[in-house]
Amino acid sequence: MRVSILDLRRRMSGVLRALDRKEPVTILYRGKEKGVLYPAAARPGQPGLSREHPAFGLWKGRDDLKDVMGYVRRLRRGRGHAL
Repeated sequence: MRVSILDLRRRMSGVLRALDRKEPVTILYRGKEKGVLYPAAARPGQPGLSREHPAFGLWKGRDDLKDVMGYVRRLRRGRGHAL
């Protein structure tokens, strides 16, 4: 199914029905593809839905994320510290 941003807003029930049918939904913005919504229940071989996807565990070995709250605090800190 292909939907525009306006369709996504106005016809969300149709988009959800398509996802219930295990159909990926392509989102268009001004006629260009911006993203794809995949159903939560994975089908074998479908990209982006399982632990076999290359992005799964991408930050697994990062030492700077051991203290998550500290990492988020550093991210939210403004740019004033750089002056």
